Amino acid sequence: MRLKMLGALLLVLLMSVTSAWAQAKVPGVTDTEVVIGLTTPLSGPAAAWGNTAVAMEAWAKYVNDQGGIHGRKIRTVLKDDGYVPGRAVANLTEMKDSVFAVVGLLGSAILNASKDLVAEAKIPVIWPYGNPAIWERQPPEKRRYVFVVYPDYVDEGDFLVTHAVNKLGSMKVAVFFQNDEYGKGGLEGVKRGLRGVGGKASMAAEVSYELADREMGTHALKLKDSGADTVIFYSTITHGANVIKEMAKVGYRPKLVSSFPLGDHHILFRLLGDLWEGAHVTLLNSGRIVGEPEGDRIADILVKYEPKLKGRESTALAGAAPMILAVEGLKRAGRNLTRESYVEAMETIKDYVPEKQTAPITFGPNRRHGLNSVRLMRAEKGNLVELIAHQGFPPRF
Repeated sequence: MRLKMLGALLLVLLMSVTSAWAQAKVPGVTDTEVVIGLTTPLSGPAAAWGNTAVAMEAWAKYVNDQGGIHGRKIRTVLKDDGYVPGRAVANLTEMKDSVFAVVGLLGSAILNASKDLVAEAKIPVIWPYGNPAIWERQPPEKRRYVFVVYPDYVDEGDFLVTHAVNKLGSMKVAVFFQNDEYGKGGLEGVKRGLRGVGGKASMAAEVSYELADREMGTHALKLKDSGADTVIFYSTITHGANVIKEMAKVGYRPKLVSSFPLGDHHILFRLLGDLWEGAHVTLLNSGRIVGEPEGDRIADILVKYEPKLKGRESTALAGAAPMILAVEGLKRAGRNLTRESYVEAMETIKDYVPEKQTAPITFGPNRRHGLNSVRLMRAEKGNLVELIAHQGFPPRF
């Protein structure tokens, strides 16, 4: 009898040790914390969008003050990549064995450069900001750990130019775009949209820029000389604002239509003033803004935990939602947290709206594009006015 009891005791002890050993082998997970990696442009031409990661840290602090998740607190590791693919890959390489997941990886060129690394390391990547076509081209097994909540640039570009032609009376369209996966995706969408409007409008110019470009005078002259009555933007805030200023200097004031990276009206009006008045711009994932109850509630929390986000609430709200989603996955995965259990938990998400911030998100075993949606707004007197509440497109994968 004693031998049986001793055997049972040893078995329980062995199982406990094995369980603890297995748990210790999960990167970024201990009994008391889960580590989330963030690499983002805190510097460089896309630094304004670095606010997204600062907001993620703020939301993590808020969650921790509410007790954390299943007895664990969130610890974030934030690294600056300057919007440079090589630096982002170096950051991810450094973090891959010490963080549990990566949230809000930002920039199409960065996603393209790091897609194989994150697949091989089996790092959960939640809500990467960049062209979904990058993941669509990956075989299913290489995007198993990736959960995308982001509009397809081709779909959005098609939507923007169709709106410009049918609602704004645009007849000659120019595209100012970043010469990478981001800008080229938007350009492709605009071309598709022009083919669909039955000859009512044409492409006047395709003007690209490189990330290293700082002087926008030549680009502005090319746009003016094209005779376009409308310019569609697929650019960073820095490059977009600079070329609009240069266009104004040469007396060129076309209709302005933009993809959502220029959707932070606080920053754009601060940089451009009346030059941004009347611009039409999308919002990421049909997202909320300050001035709406749903947006104000979350923005107030973010600013409380990180006061420097005051005046940067639009990009901050775009950062809070990914962390809210990542936390939902942690809640569903339970106490016995592994990367596999987390993936399976994320696959149970259906029609989920993170704190009323976006349109509904759905994943599944065969679905990794959880939301393909934008919201159309017009810039008026320092604010944004809604034109179309939710423009959804089919998921891509």
